[in-house]
Amino acid sequence: MNRHDTWAAGDIPGDKYDTARYYDYLLGGFHNFEIDRKIGDMLIEACPDVRLGALVNRAFLRRAVKFLCQQGVEQFLDIGSGIPTSGNVHEVAQRINPSARVVYVDIDPIAVIHSQAILKDNPNATAIQEDIQDITQILENPSFTKLIDLARPLGVFMVAVLHFVKDDGQLLKILRTLNASLVAGSFLVISHYTDEDVPIETLEQIRKVTAGVGSAAVSRGFAKVASLFAGYELIEPGVVRVPLWRPEGPEDVLLEQPERAMGYCGIGRML
Repeated sequence: MNRHDTWAAGDIPGDKYDTARYYDYLLGGFHNFEIDRKIGDMLIEACPDVRLGALVNRAFLRRAVKFLCQQGVEQFLDIGSGIPTSGNVHEVAQRINPSARVVYVDIDPIAVIHSQAILKDNPNATAIQEDIQDITQILENPSFTKLIDLARPLGVFMVAVLHFVKDDGQLLKILRTLNASLVAGSFLVISHYTDEDVPIETLEQIRKVTAGVGSAAVSRGFAKVASLFAGYELIEPGVVRVPLWRPEGPEDVLLEQPERAMGYCGIGRML
């Protein structure tokens, strides 16, 4: 690690790959080390659409935050957040509403350490280390309860994370537990990896590069992703390919070839 990387807290080795920093690199951020950029470049060479997919996913997140703010939501939970940089939830929400409160959650201790360093001067945003597999632990974490009031509507973001929960039964259990804690008017924001319509040659190249460097994602198709919104009213246009959720203009990326983003997304309002 270069010592000018003052955003990095603690004695973190710069020679070990980290998924959160690699994703930051794909997004064009600077919270990453040489090893992360090396893996990122290898993956981009194998599948150039990977970077476009990351950018499209982040653009969806920004649009979703803006939409929730327009609906009056003032508090947000981002699970599987990685490093909160490059246009993440607190940046977008607090630009619209400076008093908006945001809790980021990640299982990766390195991502959380980085995040806490970045957010140290932001009293309305924090990062905690918890596992998505145990939603109860997240909702009872003291740092969460300090900022978030579950008696009021909450915007929950599960963007590009549920595909790491491989068991369908466990995934539904996670969502049921979450849903039981939310009040009417809360929102669930999901994007999810799919390999539908992705050429087999591309998938093989991705597997070769990522073997041994991170958790493999499980693909789910349209019907399964749509089923994750049980108990919610889907916001128009429903579950769609990621670039197609309320694009902001004709210059948005991959509007003509949305399958290249390799994901579905949607937003639901709790009834």
